[in-house]
Amino acid sequence: MAPSPSLWQETRTFFPIFLDLVVNRGMQSVCVVGASDGKFVLPLARLGVRVLAVERNKSALDGGPVVLPGRTEASMPGLRKRLADEDLSGRVEIVEADILDLPDELDATDAVWTSCSWHYSINHRRPLGDFIAAMKRSCRPRGGVFAAEYMMPVEPWHLACEHYPEEGEMRRFFPDWAIEWETYTPPFLEAPHVEQLHEHTHRMGLLIATNQQKGCDAD
Repeated sequence: MAPSPSLWQETRTFFPIFLDLVVNRGMQSVCVVGASDGKFVLPLARLGVRVLAVERNKSALDGGPVVLPGRTEASMPGLRKRLADEDLSGRVEIVEADILDLPDELDATDAVWTSCSWHYSINHRRPLGDFIAAMKRSCRPRGGVFAAEYMMPVEPWHLACEHYPEEGEMRRFFPDWAIEWETYTPPFLEAPHVEQLHEHTHRMGLLIATNQQKGCDAD
């Protein structure tokens, strides 16, 4: 059976930079926050990496009806089925929960990755710092890698929302971490995709930082 593509397969991403880092450092485990239908989970699992996939959306995990650009109705397979189809289920532990609700004692991983997850309005109920702190706790203390691509302001109301950081604003959350990558795109036109059925403008940032602390407290 041919691998099924993610419904978000064509949306732009900095993920290849992170994936190269995973390979070059021989990482064995990665936590993906906002795993969705597996756009980032499956490439990691195919490499033999153990993946902790955090996702609370049941449709993303188990599939269901979806509206595609052009108002076409379809059914997405969901993460569990996509993993099973490629015999990758044994490499991925799915945690059906909100990252903010995860217990502190959850096993730390070599790296944590998220893609544009905290800009969703449901995550605005808590400060951005809480979201980032929860992700940092998912990294192992010494040498763990935090990697996030995120939406930056393009609309006037974004400027009043901390969940759309401007250039340099992410650094305040990482005073004791080594910043390895920090880059930004200019505004660009994104093609229609699931949940955004018309062309729309984005601006994205990427931050990759390595934990320099020896203890267990990564906040």
